[in-house]
Amino acid sequence: MRLYVQVIEARGLPAMDLNGLSDPYVRLQLGKQRAKTKVVKKSLNPLWDEEFSFRVGDLREELIVSVLDEDKYFSDDFLGQVKLPLSKVLDADNLSLGSVWYQLQPRSKKSKNQECGEIHLTLSLSHINSLSDGTPPQTFSEDLTSNSDKSSELKRLSVDSNGKTDSYSVSEAEEADPDKEEKSQSRAFFDRIFQVFTGKSADITRPTGRDIDFVEVIQEEPPNPEVNELADDAVSNSTFDESVKILESKDQGGEMPENLAGGVILDQSYAVSPSELNTVIFSTNSNFLQSLADIQGTTDLNIEAWIFENGGESLKRVVTYMKAATKLVKAVKATEEQTYLKADGKNYAVLASVSTPDVPFGSSFRCEVLYCIMPGPQLPSEEQSSRLVVSWRINFFQSTMMKGMIENGAKQGLKDSYVQFAEALSKIVKPLDLKDVGSSKEQILASLQTEQESDWKLACRIFGNFTVISSIFVGLYVTVHILLANRSTIQGLEFSGLDLPDSIGEVVVCGVLVLQGERVLKMIGRFLHARKQRGSDHGIKAQGDGWLLTVALIEGSNLAAVDSSGYSDPYVVFTCHGMTKTSSIKFQTLDPHWNEIFEFDAMIDPPSTMDINVYDFDGPFDEAVSLGHTEVNFLKSNLSELADVWIPLEGKLAQACQSKLHLRIFLHNTRGVQVVSDYLTKMEKEVGKKINLRSPQTNSAFQKLFSLPPEEFLINDFTCHLKRKMPIQGRLFLSPRIIGFYTNLFGHKIKFFFLWEDIDDIQIVPPSLTSMGSPSLLIILRRGRGLDARHGAKSLDPDGRLKFQFQSFVSFSVANRTIMALWKAKSLSPEQKVRLVEEESEEKELRSEESGSFLGIEDAKMSEVFSSIVPVPLNSLMEIFEGDSFEQKVMEKVGCVDYSASPWESVSPDVHQRQVNYKFDKNISRYGGEVTSTQQRSPLHDKNGWLIEEVMTLQGVLLGDYFTLHLRYQIDDLQSKSKACHVHVSLGIAWLKSTKHQKRITKNVIANSSTRLKEMFRLVEKEFSTGK
Repeated sequence: MRLYVQVIEARGLPAMDLNGLSDPYVRLQLGKQRAKTKVVKKSLNPLWDEEFSFRVGDLREELIVSVLDEDKYFSDDFLGQVKLPLSKVLDADNLSLGSVWYQLQPRSKKSKNQECGEIHLTLSLSHINSLSDGTPPQTFSEDLTSNSDKSSELKRLSVDSNGKTDSYSVSEAEEADPDKEEKSQSRAFFDRIFQVFTGKSADITRPTGRDIDFVEVIQEEPPNPEVNELADDAVSNSTFDESVKILESKDQGGEMPENLAGGVILDQSYAVSPSELNTVIFSTNSNFLQSLADIQGTTDLNIEAWIFENGGESLKRVVTYMKAATKLVKAVKATEEQTYLKADGKNYAVLASVSTPDVPFGSSFRCEVLYCIMPGPQLPSEEQSSRLVVSWRINFFQSTMMKGMIENGAKQGLKDSYVQFAEALSKIVKPLDLKDVGSSKEQILASLQTEQESDWKLACRIFGNFTVISSIFVGLYVTVHILLANRSTIQGLEFSGLDLPDSIGEVVVCGVLVLQGERVLKMIGRFLHARKQRGSDHGIKAQGDGWLLTVALIEGSNLAAVDSSGYSDPYVVFTCHGMTKTSSIKFQTLDPHWNEIFEFDAMIDPPSTMDINVYDFDGPFDEAVSLGHTEVNFLKSNLSELADVWIPLEGKLAQACQSKLHLRIFLHNTRGVQVVSDYLTKMEKEVGKKINLRSPQTNSAFQKLFSLPPEEFLINDFTCHLKRKMPIQGRLFLSPRIIGFYTNLFGHKIKFFFLWEDIDDIQIVPPSLTSMGSPSLLIILRRGRGLDARHGAKSLDPDGRLKFQFQSFVSFSVANRTIMALWKAKSLSPEQKVRLVEEESEEKELRSEESGSFLGIEDAKMSEVFSSIVPVPLNSLMEIFEGDSFEQKVMEKVGCVDYSASPWESVSPDVHQRQVNYKFDKNISRYGGEVTSTQQRSPLHDKNGWLIEEVMTLQGVLLGDYFTLHLRYQIDDLQSKSKACHVHVSLGIAWLKSTKHQKRITKNVIANSSTRLKEMFRLVEKEFSTGK
């Protein structure tokens, strides 16, 4: 009895590749028999038209048809599947389901709404006792079945001279010739049983619309081993170096594979060339793997020779060994398949797929490790160096509830294993220290030279577009027309010197000419502005001693175009430790060249992160467009890599354009261990307790435990319990940049850390029975932060913030004071910010009293930005300055978020003063800056109105520290009209620092302020007319 399956085509398959297509093929499985079709490249509607036959042993089985996407480097992606019971075919007329489209289903029930496409199949059952013709079948492929069913072989027939299509046959190989008679008797018995229960004859032939020959192979000729033996001997006899050279000669370029999703577990540079490092790790004659096995306690190590597969396209080998037993897992056998993904003489990539079927759930996953060897940093001796990056991931074949536990266990095991890997490798090749890398910071920065762009190149870049060319052509065309045309007679409303259009067409042409001329004039103005502003600004030298951060902004690549001209005006903002550095603005370019150096003032403790934002400049209040952003994490980055790095930008526009920034980042300690002692002294004053300086050995162990850079040092550690479902005892480690937890109970390790900047709030939980009568510390992280430590979190609150609870401290008061002091040192609390603002405002008041003017408002050049008669009584209009709900409602509607105002306080007779604080809405300012405003109210000289003067200080706004805004409201009561006021508002800008963009900023501020004032008084009028 046989099942015949014709795989015709599919449609509507999901796209899995970056090009929006897939490389689909079909895999069929009946019991232990398997087969698959050819791969159709780059298609979502593939056509296969291939036929298969399977031997039916149990009519209760079902045929599983799976569609997959072929992946060159990693495991194939699942697209969809359909399961067809044989009973359904058996119940059909003529034992055939005919040609039917089947809906593909996702693997998981949770993804039932996912569209997987459809597949077109034909299924039928038949039993044929003899060959349809005497032509022996030709074998196309012999290894398309699973290893678990060696009795089934898949045969493919070649196309004959009559054009018959390919067909497949899955047959059972005979174990012995004397069993033929028994097999024929059992087959006859099976036919009788089939006819009794179904009432149908098992000899019904399979219907088909085409003339296809079906061949059942009873005995197959043994394959000729001579060819395979010769090929294997050729590879085995060739040395490893020769095999790699053959692979290098076939390399077609391309980029290195990206790091696997599990993360990087080893990143180290070595003082050898990439080819030498590749030989040390992967050569058959190298003793490295044996040395590593001795360190890790691995036994039964068997390293097979490298062999070529797939026609010499891939180089593979198999390594088997017995992993040493741990406290939780017994000794298990592991099989590691290593495959070269890339080899070009300078870059090497090897993917190792490790299977451990004897561990729990071992048959449901494989661990994949990617080794990437590439050129390392340049050495002063001009010798070659190499860099080894090892990343990992778990590839699950089927879903399991233990997925999280498997991943966490594998991650911890791999980290421990590759610590030993690095130690064993360092005994053979020398690791690179930061001191050995490249030239000094001064030499690198001195090499930066600004490339001055010529006027000709700048003009071509700005004027080289269709608008200018078409405008020139139209202008010449109109000029020639004027020269050739006769003087027209005066008619209509025309007079001498005024020639009006005589038709609708002429009106349209005139409008087009005016618009084109306006655009060309704007381009000329932009050219003159860019010509004036071009060049380089190497910033300001850092002040003080401590941790000095220097950033060299070299260039940008593929930035997004947001202007109508097809270009942008990009600038970069660097933020670290609350300090901000802003680059110059590069006009009309998508590939800007800055060559600018920025130095941050010295910091007592090393920085944790640096935020980088790229914007398109449109004034401080316009809704500027973000061209991309990224973050540099100094705890997870190697300083040698940051010395010259291309950093990809994040964000929708940046990812669509693949935008990148070229940076050179240097972090240097100018005071050595003195920085550590100064920091500890400062913390002692906050904590009120002596903090001892830890030994270099203790700091080294701490750095190794959490994989931290060498500049990180331990401040204190406490024994405590981490509260999750069950309290877990461990140690809490505190350093200037991180707070980490580590425990190792019966071989089960829990380790995590997060940054102090990630903490949103720290709360003290009162003692309870569960906390053994002592208070607890509840640490709440900011939304989206600390995701690497989520396995240690107690819960996730409704706002998406991770919560960590620590309890049972030996001395809770000391731990609490230390943690709170370190947190406050990294981020100011809101109370500290308010106190700082109040101190600054008091200093300004003292200066204003000495000068005799209100905050120097007379120093600003005032200009009128709003003047109108508002049909609202004076007393009602002044309510927008009273601080009640009406004022807050109006101000929030005009874009002032979190608006708050203090009560008016008397500072002199008839003069009152108050403080106002709010944030800009995103629609007003892209940066969402804060405003601290001081308002002073006094009656007019004729007592017929009010004068309100205001000084605004901007924080968090680009160039906001360069100026202050001064507003003067003069509100006159119109006696001629009982319910109206005349409002005059003047605005001025007092410049605190000099900048090249004063005119542009002034114009932008005046335009936006005028719009906001009009909207504010319109809302007042509307609220008054509706009775508020």
